[in-house]
Amino acid sequence: MTDIGQYKVIVRISRLLLILILLIYGDITLFVIASQLLFWVMLLRAVKIQAKKRFRFYLIFLYVLLLAAQTIFYLRYMGQTPDFLFMQLARNALGIFILILPYLLEYEVTVKKYTEFYMPSVQERNTLSFGQLKDAAGAMQGAVVGLGQLRQTVTPVRIMEIAQELPRHNSAQYINNGSLTEAYFDKAEDSLDDSHLYVVVSNTGSAASEIISVFTRKQYNHASLSFDRDLKTIISYNGGEKVYPPGLNQEMIEFFNKKEDSSLIVYQLDASREQKELLINKVREINEHGSAYNMLGLVLRTSLKPNIMFCSQFVYNMLRNAGLAYFEKADGQVKPTDLVELDYHRKLSFCYEIFLGRGQD
Repeated sequence: MTDIGQYKVIVRISRLLLILILLIYGDITLFVIASQLLFWVMLLRAVKIQAKKRFRFYLIFLYVLLLAAQTIFYLRYMGQTPDFLFMQLARNALGIFILILPYLLEYEVTVKKYTEFYMPSVQERNTLSFGQLKDAAGAMQGAVVGLGQLRQTVTPVRIMEIAQELPRHNSAQYINNGSLTEAYFDKAEDSLDDSHLYVVVSNTGSAASEIISVFTRKQYNHASLSFDRDLKTIISYNGGEKVYPPGLNQEMIEFFNKKEDSSLIVYQLDASREQKELLINKVREINEHGSAYNMLGLVLRTSLKPNIMFCSQFVYNMLRNAGLAYFEKADGQVKPTDLVELDYHRKLSFCYEIFLGRGQD
């Protein structure tokens, strides 16, 4: 048997032993440790995948969501010992299935989608050009830097924060209804004499936005819309800050202040009174019919229902509904920074920037 064959046998035996240990002796501690180790293994494998950078980002983001879901399950269901051995084995078997979901996901995107993990052969290495070596060195350096940032960002605290938030979300049903009050709409209507809408991009420091920023290499990962310059009517799709259900909510600037360098930038966009009235009515309609935050859409880039959106998807849809969109893109593909970077015709005008650092008074 060759060295490679022996290695494969050892790996398979090790996997089988691990499954047996988890099946018979698995508890909350073992499963949490196993899921953490598997996450880092899958992360390293994803870095090597031969695919576009955006595709790797989606894959890694899915791994983060799976880790959060695994953590929720293990903390909720592995803490108690079932009365019967059969029930314990069934529970542990389900825990093992949830544990290997990242492997199943990898199989789906690397085998069925004809993407593969690739290492060049000896002959290919001998024919690499200087340019290819330079590109490879640059890619490796970028991967090392990215992994360093990821290690600092994907901390147990942030993973737990995301894990605790997941049960509040629903990407298939409306769960937020009526969070905007009549007082809000009164303020919005008071702004009709202001011939502008206000597009806001922010660097909030939330757990999800910090993890996203590692892969997008963008500082600003949240977008909002306001009818007035002072942001008294600022709204977006968000998690509700544990006050309201995830979906369409009014935002409080103090909630953006989650890290020392939190900030937001406000841009104004010319809008007629009729266009603002149309948007206020559209927001009222969403508020009455219901909404939900499109967490699934962050990865799949689609919505299962019209009022299930993420932040930049909402802002772009509102601009498009009022005839104010200044670039063409599928709404599910719009990132917060697109709202500024794709303004090729200079429709936006800079208003001001707010620095929200926690250390400030």
